[in-house]
Amino acid sequence: MASNQDKAPAEAGVGAQNGPGPKRDAQDDGVEKDAVQERFDPEEEASMLAESNAHKAEANTLFTSGKYDTALNKYDEAVAVCPNYLDYELAVLWSNVAACHLKLEEWKEAVSSATSALDGLDRLEKQGKEAEDKEKAEAERRRIEEADDVEEEIVSAGATKAGPALSTTTEDELAAAARQKRQDDIARIRAKALMRRARARSELGGWSNLEGAVEDYKRLSTMANLTATDKKIVQAQLRMLPPLAKAAQEKETAEMWSKLKDLGNGLLKPFGLSTDNFQMVKDETTGGYSMNFQNGGGK
Repeated sequence: MASNQDKAPAEAGVGAQNGPGPKRDAQDDGVEKDAVQERFDPEEEASMLAESNAHKAEANTLFTSGKYDTALNKYDEAVAVCPNYLDYELAVLWSNVAACHLKLEEWKEAVSSATSALDGLDRLEKQGKEAEDKEKAEAERRRIEEADDVEEEIVSAGATKAGPALSTTTEDELAAAARQKRQDDIARIRAKALMRRARARSELGGWSNLEGAVEDYKRLSTMANLTATDKKIVQAQLRMLPPLAKAAQEKETAEMWSKLKDLGNGLLKPFGLSTDNFQMVKDETTGGYSMNFQNGGGK
């Protein structure tokens, strides 16, 4: 079974986003998302989505055929013609872009694209939560207003038997079901984007990237919607990466102190001193350092 990192990135039944919007540099997508965004009229929006979907469908086919560079260009075209306020569709596309970069071993670009996907999903969840809170407040307001004006509906036994069964599904229940489906879709794309970003970060290496990969895998380990294959990957990476991150931290810290020592020697030389007069002592408990001054043989 293929993992979310390696299988074809296509998402069935989803449109792309961001008409006049970002190109390949995923970070260009961060254009004041909190500002009120101009929306296209429904007909124009539908036309743009149709064009974006056509590019995306072609990109999916190219990806499946192993033509990752060409697929990447097509995903870029899909992103470019989608309305930039459709965060879910854009998140799908940016996650697919990240998958292409992974196949091309373009780790930095994969991190950037996956991050844009995750940022879009965060915005979408925030908007959804605000809308849900507003709906709940409105429902509570209606309930209070209607509490003082309850009318009993009288239906005869014969009418009950003869008439069709009344639907027990309310508008609120339908709305709740739609919200749940959207949440499930968001969680699915989030898992894919996190898997792809974590993989790219671990490949980039270095203390910061490895720590970031560990955080992504920790987050993934709490998600219930991972495939069995992805769960194994997450567990394996959480065993392997922390020691590598610690080793990278120690290596980079040593390199930093070496550079500081060279700089310090240049500054102290006119005073007849050197950094050898200063002893750095590491606290093994906290990982921090303290400095002792030594003049000749004494402290």
